[in-house]
Amino acid sequence: MSDQPVPRRQAHLIVVIAATLVFTVLLIAVRLRWSPLEAADHDAAARLNSLVAGHPALVTVIKAITWLGSNGVLWTVLGVSAAVMAVRRRWKLACYLLVTGAGALVLDPVLKSLVGRLRPVVAHPIAHGTGNSFPSGHSLGSIVCYGAVLLAFLPDTRPGWPRTALRYGIGVLIAAIGISRILLGVHYLSDVVGAWALGLTWLGVTVLAFDPLHPPQEATMARPARQYARIAAAVLVAWVLILGVVVGFGELVVKYSHNKWLGDTAIPRWFAAHRTPAGNHWSDVISVCCATTGILVVAVAACLLFLLFIRRWRPVIFLAVVMFGELAAFLAAAAVVKRPRPYVPHLDHHLPTSAYPSGHTAATCCLYIAIAIVVIGHARGWWRWLFLIPAIVMPVAIALSRMYRGEHHPTDILGSVIFAALWLTATTLLIKPSAAQRDTTPRAVRAGHRTFTGRVVSLLPARAGAGK
Repeated sequence: MSDQPVPRRQAHLIVVIAATLVFTVLLIAVRLRWSPLEAADHDAAARLNSLVAGHPALVTVIKAITWLGSNGVLWTVLGVSAAVMAVRRRWKLACYLLVTGAGALVLDPVLKSLVGRLRPVVAHPIAHGTGNSFPSGHSLGSIVCYGAVLLAFLPDTRPGWPRTALRYGIGVLIAAIGISRILLGVHYLSDVVGAWALGLTWLGVTVLAFDPLHPPQEATMARPARQYARIAAAVLVAWVLILGVVVGFGELVVKYSHNKWLGDTAIPRWFAAHRTPAGNHWSDVISVCCATTGILVVAVAACLLFLLFIRRWRPVIFLAVVMFGELAAFLAAAAVVKRPRPYVPHLDHHLPTSAYPSGHTAATCCLYIAIAIVVIGHARGWWRWLFLIPAIVMPVAIALSRMYRGEHHPTDILGSVIFAALWLTATTLLIKPSAAQRDTTPRAVRAGHRTFTGRVVSLLPARAGAGK
């Protein structure tokens, strides 16, 4: 095996775990507006602002440094680096660079919207930042993009001073960009430190998912525990990217559709004008069946049946990951997009204010299609294809009932369908719920035995004289 030495791998793991803990603590403290942190941040911002204000030459230098962390510069660097790797036919590294950078592009606006921290207010403002404050987008983008470039090009760099210069040069650049954001008064110290910690965490996750420093044939030789960790990291990377697609589509709809795409205004009004007592009753029944309690009951029952009949944990893990991922994505996307519900009389009450995406539709699609994937993949009878019926009928029924009851626009439904399609595809390809259980029998034993209807039949030569 050509994996990194154990002490080095452990050191990298410790760094990533420590960064994750630092980011988690800062996220909680900032979100709860912890008084000691708030006081320290405001005091540091005021002191640094008074130190820099009144020095135009210094401000010009600081703005030049912070420009190196802007999205335009970072994506140019990533694009050129990925193109270089593509020219060298190192497609894995090219994909790694683009995916890692895209993750930072998703995490920054989503977390800023979820945390909602305002920017610093200083006595002598010398720069202006848009959006919220935590985490620092320049700091997060720079550590992720320049860090990914460092990891991609470092193995090909000549040992000695060139490799040392590349390491320290990128490290100094990342630190300078983060400090420049504090000096300009557009971020607090905790914004920058939190962004660095999140960036290290994201780099660790993407490195584990892609393993860009080793060829594919070497990656397949890793220990089972490392392979499972790589699958988990890949699932997390896919979830972040899919969340970015869903949130991006929602922002596009809210800002530019004016409720005119796919009949966002006309269709809810048509349903509201054609309501009947029977329609009200059955739409309520369907909504209740596909609400949180109904989805949870069916999911738990499916997991128990998988364990009872299939007797493998992989389908259960697959279904659990699908459903928890759907719930997390729905909560995050709804909190970021914050779309008002259709302007028609609503048949449901006490619902969250955000209409996008449709949680009922996303959960129903993920649950029943995931069950169909598992059953069709493991069963062998013709009856397994019957599970396609609920996988098709239930999502259609809940989508129509939610629009009928005036709770969602058609594009809310479309956003949920997009998420379910991407998320189910990613988790199915990565977790492989229908894969056969790995044979852990030693090779020497497998060479002398074969299995037939679950029993081991010896293929060793018969004793001398047998059969005479």
